[in-house]
Amino acid sequence: MDIKAFKMDGLGNDFVIIDNRQKTTNLTKDQIIKICDRNFVGCDQLILIGTDKSVDANLKFYNSDGGESGACGNGTRCVADLISKELNNKSVVLKTLSGNLKSKILGNNIVTTEIGKAKIEWNEIPLSEKLNTNNLNIKINDRNNKEYSGGTAVNVGNPHIIFFVNEIDNFDIKKIGPNIENHKIFPERCNVTIAQIINRSLIKVKVWERGAGLTKACGTAACATAFAGKLNNLTDNETDIEFEKGKLTISIDEKNSIHMRGPVSDIKEINIKL
Repeated sequence: MDIKAFKMDGLGNDFVIIDNRQKTTNLTKDQIIKICDRNFVGCDQLILIGTDKSVDANLKFYNSDGGESGACGNGTRCVADLISKELNNKSVVLKTLSGNLKSKILGNNIVTTEIGKAKIEWNEIPLSEKLNTNNLNIKINDRNNKEYSGGTAVNVGNPHIIFFVNEIDNFDIKKIGPNIENHKIFPERCNVTIAQIINRSLIKVKVWERGAGLTKACGTAACATAFAGKLNNLTDNETDIEFEKGKLTISIDEKNSIHMRGPVSDIKEINIKL
């Protein structure tokens, strides 16, 4: 099977995008895992574009473990850029499992997407029991085995937990990530972020993504972290979230809706032989 696809990334958070609007490519879970495998094509998420008459297109996101994801902020920004070029339109609306997401193309490869309101009730995350989502009191250890307790849970289309720490490099995200992702408190697993407040408008993060593992950047994690920062009165309405390869700017408007702004890569056409 020959598949025409696109490869794009947002700050290194990379995607294989397959356009199913003219010709449908049906993939099995094993085929999705194979495409995402770094020894084959390789990506954090696979995105399928479908037709929807009520919006510009609908999107399905699959993590590299083959499981479907409800939201993918950087992936949405990448596809918005792709479709805006096709429609010659600076505004694009894409349907996802977490709602219709509106994106604006600002030029110079900068795209902003409105992710919507965060959910913070225990059953909206979801958690397996009723707990204070602002502080789950989950224990993690730093590299010196010093114990730290905390964690703010936020759902922005998918479940996140954010640990605010004094020194991000003291924590091994590769070790902490899988343990917390699969913690019994999260029935649908979760994305894990270790975050360090640099000042009220800058947070440095490392992210372990549910179903994808360590990632160079994660749009929804940036949104969840900025929202958790504001919730804990650590940051203001606009915050830069710094990843390994650059920053995403997250702003929270007067309606408490979250907007994510940042760069997307150029579009690369690829051919996949399955």
